[in-house]
Amino acid sequence: MAAKVNAKIELQFGDKAINEEQLVSMAKKAYGKKDIKNLDIYVKPEENKAYYVVNNDVTGNFDL
Repeated sequence: MAAKVNAKIELQFGDKAINEEQLVSMAKKAYGKKDIKNLDIYVKPEENKAYYVVNNDVTGNFDL
């Protein structure tokens, strides 16, 4: 089994830089509830938006 790799992800576009932790926090705030088991985030910098799917069911979006 391969060793786990510690990775840092940061999205940079225009004059903005947003890391994974910030994206997760923004999605949680946009969702507004605490019952999150799964969270998928899709970032579209050209739209200045991120789209999320919570628990494979609820969808929404937020501005970057």
